Amino acid sequence: MSKRIDANQPMIVRDLRKAGAMVQSLADIGKGCPDLLVLFRGDAYVMEIKDGMQPPSKQRLTPLEKEWHAQALEARYHVYIVKDSTEALQIIGAIK
Repeated sequence: MSKRIDANQPMIVRDLRKAGAMVQSLADIGKGCPDLLVLFRGDAYVMEIKDGMQPPSKQRLTPLEKEWHAQALEARYHVYIVKDSTEALQIIGAIK
């Protein structure tokens, strides 16, 4: 069974790919794993997509997402929380 994705994720994926990024959805993994792996100009980015059009209560990390993020941070990795294409493109350095 596929995990539900946020409504803005397809647009973010499309825009990242238009910028030349390789994008792999991780949504089916579940268990708090972030939504996207993004490769761009030799760097890797892990992104958790949240729909900025939803109320703040719907944008919060789930307990499993919080745990995953904490483990990544402890291992010195960063998970970016992204609400729109502009944020995603800025994170990877495709736009300023």
